[in-house]
Amino acid sequence: MRKILLVNGHQPFPSSPGRLNAAFIERARQAFLAGGAAVESVAVADAWDVETQIGLQLWADFVLYQFPLNSMGPPWTLKRYLDEVFTAGMDGRLARGDGRTRSDPSRAYGSGGRMQVRSYALSLTMNAPRDAFDDPDAPLFQGRSVDELLAPLHINFAFFGLERRPGFVAHDVAKNPTVEADMARFETYLSGLLAR
Repeated sequence: MRKILLVNGHQPFPSSPGRLNAAFIERARQAFLAGGAAVESVAVADAWDVETQIGLQLWADFVLYQFPLNSMGPPWTLKRYLDEVFTAGMDGRLARGDGRTRSDPSRAYGSGGRMQVRSYALSLTMNAPRDAFDDPDAPLFQGRSVDELLAPLHINFAFFGLERRPGFVAHDVAKNPTVEADMARFETYLSGLLAR
């Protein structure tokens, strides 16, 4: 990974100004720069341009999406970013339609992505504790994993041909925060990404 795009997907609220996600973005920037990568970034809550972002998606060989879990999914500003950038890129830059053609019925839906040499990862902050996931006896998620909860994002990126890398989660960040330990785990996680 030599060219990295960092997407800060946090949407500020009075109760959540975004310092933690910004700290993860900054830690990632420092680690990737120290590893010799070129790094660009965007904060989706700020002004951004669709064409510039399509260019950055094409420039990057790896994109890290950093965001909090809001209402059991990505913040609306991150969803807007993905909708606008990836929909505009359906003109052949990020995908050539959905992959199907009338002349070749063997082409499957979702095979039109043009970003196969690129990868992504999701890095999340959430108040849900770790033991709320992957446990069939847990009342809310009933055995579902974090990745199952975020399946629409993973499916969208697969549609465009992106390869999924392992993600990162900082759990219980409001009720029982362990920021120093989370940052230490994050640095280990980033080292693993850089080693690939």
